[in-house]
Amino acid sequence: MDHVKALIIKFVMVAVVLGIVLTGIYDGEFSDTLLISAVLTVVAYVLGDLLVFRKVGDDHARHADHTKRNAIATVSDAVLAFFVVWLMGKSLFINDGDVLAAAFISAILIAAGEWFFHKYLDNHVFDEKHARNHAR
Repeated sequence: MDHVKALIIKFVMVAVVLGIVLTGIYDGEFSDTLLISAVLTVVAYVLGDLLVFRKVGDDHARHADHTKRNAIATVSDAVLAFFVVWLMGKSLFINDGDVLAAAFISAILIAAGEWFFHKYLDNHVFDEKHARNHAR
């Protein structure tokens, strides 16, 4: 249930950012923005959050290296967001120059949100590892 809640939070964050950038600033269709938001949410959660952020922290110094893990995952989320928005935007929107700029702006804003989202994940979703490590 924690993962479902995290996915909903992430989707809302991504949809708000893309809604403002793609639909609000660049006049993209709202339905296209929602589609890109849904795809980016799932792909970024699996790759950026579950594989990169969580797996980088599987060692014994999990708490000590939170900033390093967060930085690595945030940068990878930004790169992933850029490519997903750019590639999907190219197929859904007409003006490539606008899509490139929109993808860059979106990636920066999403990365800023991801920094805080990773803190939420560490404290509320991935805390089962902390309990197991402290029980040893």
